[in-house]
Amino acid sequence: MPDKASSRDELVFLPLGGCGEIGMNLNAYGFGPPEARRWILADLGVTFGSDDTPGVDLICADPDYLIGEHIDAVFLTHAHEDHIGAVGLIYPRLGIRAPIYATPFTAELVRSKMEERGVDTGALKVISMGGKVQAGPFEVTYVTLTHSIPEPNALAIRTPAGLVLHTGDWKIDPDPQIGSTTDISGLTALGDEGVLAMVCDSTNVFEEGESGSEETVRQGLVELIAQQKTGAVAVTTFASNVARVKSIIDAATQADRHVCLVGRSMHKITNAAKAVGILPPKLEFVDESEAGHFPPEHILYLCTGSQGEPRAALSRIARGDHRHVILREGDTVIFSSRQIPGNEKGIFELQNGLAEKGIRVITPRMVPQKIHVSGHPCRDELRRMYQWVRPRIAVPVHGERRHIMEHAAYARSLQVSEAITPRNGSLVRLAPGPAEILDEVPNGRLFLDGNQLVPEGAQGIQERRKLSWNGVVFASVSLDGHGNIMDGPVVVVKGFSEPDGRLADESLETLEEAADIAVSNMKRKDRFDDDAVERAIGRALRKAAETAWGMRPMIEVVVLRT
Repeated sequence: MPDKASSRDELVFLPLGGCGEIGMNLNAYGFGPPEARRWILADLGVTFGSDDTPGVDLICADPDYLIGEHIDAVFLTHAHEDHIGAVGLIYPRLGIRAPIYATPFTAELVRSKMEERGVDTGALKVISMGGKVQAGPFEVTYVTLTHSIPEPNALAIRTPAGLVLHTGDWKIDPDPQIGSTTDISGLTALGDEGVLAMVCDSTNVFEEGESGSEETVRQGLVELIAQQKTGAVAVTTFASNVARVKSIIDAATQADRHVCLVGRSMHKITNAAKAVGILPPKLEFVDESEAGHFPPEHILYLCTGSQGEPRAALSRIARGDHRHVILREGDTVIFSSRQIPGNEKGIFELQNGLAEKGIRVITPRMVPQKIHVSGHPCRDELRRMYQWVRPRIAVPVHGERRHIMEHAAYARSLQVSEAITPRNGSLVRLAPGPAEILDEVPNGRLFLDGNQLVPEGAQGIQERRKLSWNGVVFASVSLDGHGNIMDGPVVVVKGFSEPDGRLADESLETLEEAADIAVSNMKRKDRFDDDAVERAIGRALRKAAETAWGMRPMIEVVVLRT
């Protein structure tokens, strides 16, 4: 057990990601006097780029505040990307040698991520379910929960100032299909010991009732897939939900269909599950190149791409550009998943593309069978967790602002004496004294731009964003030693069209004339100043482009001297 706290010691909680969004989790716990805190981290996750971040696939929390701090260990709760996806990006940036603890399945996936990024895996330590670690003043015990991925854990963090339960992602599933059920006795024992604070998942706080069990999904999929008597069947779900994958395989077997995995993540996750014994090591699948030789009524494709990701397997199949897999009229695609907010457009485009080919699309709302359940707790499950743990302080995380505020209100209604509502960057003192936000520390996001991490406001990304909306105009002009125009101005544009749809060509004469007039109207002495020439041409081109196309493009001017 940790030693007793001294009079100047504080226990603080610092979320740098995951408070204000669902994803990108990075949580830190600090203990000690303000000038000499020791830290542990819980999860290093990512979120994903969007249309607003052209060229950026991954986004993670900026750990700059923690650089140079004494970090004793990193603890990973489970293997979802929003909890482990930034290990290979952030861990090297911190410049530490602290161990990274993960249970076997999570460690298997993290190891491959670190290797892909050229990060030494020596710091990665495998801990058993229910394992315990002493890290500086922190004693951390893994507590078994259920979720939509194998080996989900809460962290029971004991310190000289009190016990904190960090839930990670969770639900209460009486029959999760894979792994153990929620360790209710362990959670109740923590409540009996006395829990200072519970830092808790807020994802489904607006949903009444319970999230549902994977067993009901298994039954629903068995029934629904058996009803598809003709044509090939494709099922899309989150590859990380190995229990769901297992249920789909079981349903396919009962329906006399062979399973073909389609999509890199499906292969990666199932291989990891086999490697640690979660799935049978000898489990075999039909290769993509061979699946087309089976009668369609005897094949089931298990695909990535339930969120309409353009490069995922199902989207490529829908576009007809998958190398091996073809779906035809009369085939069926089952979505064993829900729409993540923000992905609606991509999902609808995918489903419309499938429907256009005469493929039947089935979503959870279309059938009486239960074919999807959430991996996060609804209100009845939250109530039970609070009854077991009985924390003095509720700290909602893993949610947008509305989720966090509602969760705090709900906790108070359950007789939790204190509730704090942090944002990313909120330095929360949990002890001693009442919980309070001490400060807002520097925080932000880092974008993986190609192979390098750049700040959120990086100029290159801003430029690409502007280019995607307004196009670009390039101009070059050659001046001699007397300031006379020798060649040009030559104008080239990208991102503009003529009224008939052709790339802009004829319109360029107007822009070149405007640039020529701008230089000709300059005073002779100003023509020897490259910056002045660039400004004059830039102003003229901007005005001409706005007149021609009603757009304000980027302007790039090159001045040459002969």
